[in-house]
Amino acid sequence: MTTATLVRDSLQGGSTVPPETLLTDAASLSLFAHDVYAAGPQPLAVFRPQTVEQLAAGIAAATAQGIAIVPRGGGMSYTGGYLSSTPRFILVDTGGLDRIVALNEADMTVTVEAGVTWDALRRFLQPKGYRVRCWGTLSGINATVGGGMSQNGVFWGAGNGTVVDSALSLDVVLADGRIVATGSDFFRPYGPDITGLFAADCGAFGVKARATLRLVKEGRCAYGSYAFDSAAQILTAMAGIAREGLAAENFGFDPFLQSQRMKRESLTSDAKSLVTMMKAQGSLLKGLKEGAKVALAGRGFLDGVPFSLHCIAERRREAEAEADMAEIGRIVESAGGKAVENSIPKILRANPFPPVNSMVGPNGERWVPVHGFLPHSQLVAGWDTVQAIYAAHADAMARLGVEAGAMLAAVSPQACLIEPVFFWPEALNPLHRHAVEAGHLAKLKGFAPNPEASGLVHQLRAEIIAAFQRLGAIHLQIARTYPLKASHDPAIWALLTAMKRQLDPKNLMNPGSLGL
Repeated sequence: MTTATLVRDSLQGGSTVPPETLLTDAASLSLFAHDVYAAGPQPLAVFRPQTVEQLAAGIAAATAQGIAIVPRGGGMSYTGGYLSSTPRFILVDTGGLDRIVALNEADMTVTVEAGVTWDALRRFLQPKGYRVRCWGTLSGINATVGGGMSQNGVFWGAGNGTVVDSALSLDVVLADGRIVATGSDFFRPYGPDITGLFAADCGAFGVKARATLRLVKEGRCAYGSYAFDSAAQILTAMAGIAREGLAAENFGFDPFLQSQRMKRESLTSDAKSLVTMMKAQGSLLKGLKEGAKVALAGRGFLDGVPFSLHCIAERRREAEAEADMAEIGRIVESAGGKAVENSIPKILRANPFPPVNSMVGPNGERWVPVHGFLPHSQLVAGWDTVQAIYAAHADAMARLGVEAGAMLAAVSPQACLIEPVFFWPEALNPLHRHAVEAGHLAKLKGFAPNPEASGLVHQLRAEIIAAFQRLGAIHLQIARTYPLKASHDPAIWALLTAMKRQLDPKNLMNPGSLGL
């Protein structure tokens, strides 16, 4: 019996899988064998269910035959989240589960299927004056709610935590096809935090089918951008702002990464986005003024700026947001920074989920991040450690054309993200050619295969992860890249492995993910 026949014949009620839900063609199998960074074995088939019931029945049918299940959301992972460690598996593409199930305005919740993108959810909620408490990553035009609940992620609303902090309850399909609910749809936790146990599991415990998320009212924003001469200054300022809880978003770039961003942006689209945002807030005139300011500022306002910090303060009233931004300015000044044109946070907030063209470099270079979350007290040590690794490999990096920058982001009063980012000359893979806009892709120079440069990037990432671990860092998107076991007390690791055995006794749910 073929894999296709197995899944079709095993759905509930004996019904068949519609032809479009099961892909076995060579192009699809090749595409779904790649993430942003690496490649794995090709799946036996790609299963794209259109209903939660189809999802559950398909999983039960496959695991009954000893076939592993590997779930995929929007495909924006770069840590092997859906690159299987076994060749006998079906990849479950949850993109067909794209319905917004219910909006409960009285209880301030929304329930969505796992394949809803953060961008689609925002577009649904914004006209009604709502958004999710933590509302997605920059790749949210493709990244899904289910992927976010599985991998975790952070950017929009980072002042409130990571995306899994928005979840009240999850509906999860277990290895035997059962659909379980993890908790209350209006309060978390009710007893031990079961939702938390399934959150950020990278699909090791089950496949996310639906999520009920907390909502907040859309607020009014104030924006600020600042220049610093050193990493220590910007990290000091970010930590100070985070400790005071003044910013919904509080992020920065080193000189290299900000230069890469400025190469890619379009003044015309920036101005249009700002006008659209302000018009939606009932202020077309203000939008026109803001668009004109962006156009006049041009692309040169960060020339000669070593480090730049960008903050968005959000409150119910604009005057309150402006007061928070004034306090941010005072913290920045005390850390040695100065104000510059605030185009970048305005542009990003106006178009929070742009096309994912930045997953390749300006000339078509390959791109991949690595990251660590550190307590504020360890930020400067973390930064210096990364720079020491670069210095040790400077000759090889120069010879092979490997360049590195970094994004920084405060995520709580306790912690900040340091995310080194690499660019290097290497051929693009099928996922890049699928996800990057065709018009943008056509403009890129592109590169030939370069295994030596890719090998150096792999070594640099491994050394940075090891260095972050020595400093006590934690990670999102653990998948098959970051060492979870080493960071846990042995008794807690035993609890996780016991939960894995209970929920997935045959080890068929994304085997190898989390190191389980």
